[in-house]
Amino acid sequence: MRKADRIQLAKKTLDALLNAFPDSCCSLDSDKPERLSIRGILSAQCTDVRVNITAQELFAKYPSMEDILNMPDEELIRIIKPCGLYKSKGKSVKAFADLYVNEWGGKVPNDVDALMKCPGVGKKISNLIVGEIYGTPAVVVDTHCKRVMYRIGITDNTDPIKVEEDICAVFPEDSWIGLGHMAVSLGRTYCTAQKPSCDTCPLTGFCAKRLPGKAGKKA
Repeated sequence: MRKADRIQLAKKTLDALLNAFPDSCCSLDSDKPERLSIRGILSAQCTDVRVNITAQELFAKYPSMEDILNMPDEELIRIIKPCGLYKSKGKSVKAFADLYVNEWGGKVPNDVDALMKCPGVGKKISNLIVGEIYGTPAVVVDTHCKRVMYRIGITDNTDPIKVEEDICAVFPEDSWIGLGHMAVSLGRTYCTAQKPSCDTCPLTGFCAKRLPGKAGKKA
């Protein structure tokens, strides 16, 4: 597909998403920048609901990054275990707290590359942090976003970094933050992985992978 055609497809997509999901937003609690960052780390392969519950216990007992940095490793593991991948996530949480206290001067940086210095913090989480905290244009490409953008026809790629590049090439910069949230809403509500509701999806009129009369049979 030519870039000009993808730009037109992106416009249709954005209009439809804004109409269908005008109130989409980050489902992770975001009371403080550093706490949102920790929740982002815990969110890998875990539901946001579970992360919010777990983080509530963590921050009730260890409210500051200094507290988390100095808390016993076994206690951190015990608290975050319900989020899965607890060993690697525990190391990442500690690393983030260390950077926050000892390198970043007690402030979450508005810098994707700086954030990615923290083990376990990749492009997706870094984009979430700078977008939600500072309003820096960035799109969060999670499994939902990657899936729906591929099906719609915005991208032919499945690698998240390449998908992000394809999205940013055709959607206006001021839509990137909200776009990620709306794509998640679409993926959860209609464009599910196994049985997408093509016949009722608000993008069904122009989705590239929608098979007429074959709801639930997307590629």
